Amino acid sequence: MQSAPSYRRDARSLLSLGMPLIGSHLAQMAIQLTDSIMLGWYGVEALAAQVLAHMFFFTFFIVGSGFAFAVMPMVATACAEGDERQVRRITRMGCWASLAFAALVLPFMVGSETVFLALAQKPATSTLAADYLRIAGWVIVPALIMMVLKSYLAALERTQVVLWLTVGGVVLNACVNYALIFGNFGFPEMGVRGAAIASLGVTSLSLVALCIYVAIATPEHSLFSRVWRPDWEALRDVVRLGWPIGVTNLAETGLFAASSVMMGWLGTLQLAAHGIALQLVSVTFMIHLGLSNAATVRAGQSFGRRDRAGLRSGALVAAVISGGVALITAAIILVMPELLIAGFLSPSEPDRAAVMVIGTGLLAAAAVFQLADAGQVMALGLLRAVRDTRAPMIIAGISYWVIGIPASYTLGFPMGLGGIGVWIGLAIGLVAASVLLGVRFWRWTDRWAA
Repeated sequence: MQSAPSYRRDARSLLSLGMPLIGSHLAQMAIQLTDSIMLGWYGVEALAAQVLAHMFFFTFFIVGSGFAFAVMPMVATACAEGDERQVRRITRMGCWASLAFAALVLPFMVGSETVFLALAQKPATSTLAADYLRIAGWVIVPALIMMVLKSYLAALERTQVVLWLTVGGVVLNACVNYALIFGNFGFPEMGVRGAAIASLGVTSLSLVALCIYVAIATPEHSLFSRVWRPDWEALRDVVRLGWPIGVTNLAETGLFAASSVMMGWLGTLQLAAHGIALQLVSVTFMIHLGLSNAATVRAGQSFGRRDRAGLRSGALVAAVISGGVALITAAIILVMPELLIAGFLSPSEPDRAAVMVIGTGLLAAAAVFQLADAGQVMALGLLRAVRDTRAPMIIAGISYWVIGIPASYTLGFPMGLGGIGVWIGLAIGLVAASVLLGVRFWRWTDRWAA
């Protein structure tokens, strides 16, 4: 069934679904941001260790999230087709796949110090980062299950509870961090280990709260009834769609992980500045990710209805809105880089001025790739909605690993541009991905016979 394009209606629909998703992503990011700010005030060495540990954790987490990202368009399509049973089957097996992945990667979290040293990181930073991950690594279990349930609720357009639950987690995480990192309220001073304990406790509690909400608000799906029973057909469908998404996520995250390793080669101050700049860029990325998630749901519904015109008009509106946001965030980054960086560092930090100078240069490079970053995540979301995940995986691998990482290394080291060169290489990889993925989606819609 075809629908006449209505750009205003599509914009309202996208924003009504996307704003709570953006808010929840930003709130989730705020938890990580809180860790970075508080550890930055605790000490630059602690901040550098947390940057290294978080990149290691996030690399695994984003790969495992591929199954959750697969659940979102599959549930949206099943809802559009009126298949409630399929909704339950997909979501349950998304949890199964996520748990299996978490069990697989946990040993790497526990033994991460060996990996950091093999990557030529500073011994002191490697030890601190490993201390953090021996505790925080366990977060991957509740975090991945939460991702599946959030995708399920987003596909059902029940996003408000996800937002408020995540906001509550931000407040609780900040309070526990304040107590455990610095030794307040009678607790011992634990530094990076305190931040890790806070992350594990808050994430686990948030998962319990989310499960209670799902059981009460969506009894028609009975998600937790006989959850131990396998559904091999649904599991195969989730894994088949989800593993290329996970590898695609790995390709992009690997680009930024490689940049963190390269910045570690340059020194602790460069790594700390890189971590601050990366946190700020990640905040803007969460806006685009929320819009991309909303576009995935809407496009998945159009796909289920075989509505080609609705799919194309919704995609165009999503791309325009995301592009407009990218231009605004790029302007903000260029106008006030020092103000953005200052909040991460204690006024009494002896290396504050040096980190500020390095970070300002990195943010100038970051402003350049805002539009490309928005374009690639939007294109990926739209392609997932129409079940196209393997070709994007190849495109991402080429863009980030064949183009981006070599460009970062070449510009940063042989050409002597240092950290700024590394970040320019990031921009080159993102531009390549944005162009190639965008062309892929629009050519797909041209060929799709409704």
